[in-house]
Amino acid sequence: MKKAISQQVLENKEIAHLHYISQGIDQKAHLENIERVLQAGCSWVQLRMKDTRYEDLLATAHQAKILCNSYHATLIINDNVSVVQEVDASGVHLGQEDMSTAQAREILGSNKIIGGTANTFEQGLNHIKNGVDYLGMGPLRFTLTKKKLSPILGFEGYTDLIQKFSKLKMNTPIIAIGGVTEADFQPLQETGLYGVAVSGLLTQSLEQKKIIEKVNTLWSN
Repeated sequence: MKKAISQQVLENKEIAHLHYISQGIDQKAHLENIERVLQAGCSWVQLRMKDTRYEDLLATAHQAKILCNSYHATLIINDNVSVVQEVDASGVHLGQEDMSTAQAREILGSNKIIGGTANTFEQGLNHIKNGVDYLGMGPLRFTLTKKKLSPILGFEGYTDLIQKFSKLKMNTPIIAIGGVTEADFQPLQETGLYGVAVSGLLTQSLEQKKIIEKVNTLWSN
């Protein structure tokens, strides 16, 4: 079994192997789903509320921060650096069409976690050069979660990316994202990936604790 790229430790910036990306039809649903995964043992939550008014996002982020604090979990805000500052979240995750990694680092400083979405080696390399703490690379396969879907990577694509980054001795944690199912965990771990990000898989599951424990066990070896 191939060893995953080593955990990056930047002072207190510990990157989890399982990232939950929040879902919900409204603010209340997002918070309910976040609380459920936290109760099941998830330690990393990304609050992702696209096309939401700033005031609503901020209010939800405040509540999500309280929930995450009560479970000693990491809260990452999707796209919005201002909300990270307002609620003192752990960090931000930036897409390809969002603020640049370099800009975010300049605003947030060295203590906050910054993650970046990438679909290609070049995009990932650019994020790494600008100081991201982890990469969310994908999609593995088609998913309805994102409206604008990048080209599918598949397992071979991840293997190729891991090899390219390893040759350059870059050990930034790479998280697989996009259409990941429970059956994908082991083959993804065997490529050398650092972890996985899931949304609907956890939101819709009646066995959240089992899924979370499976990821933690696989990536602890």
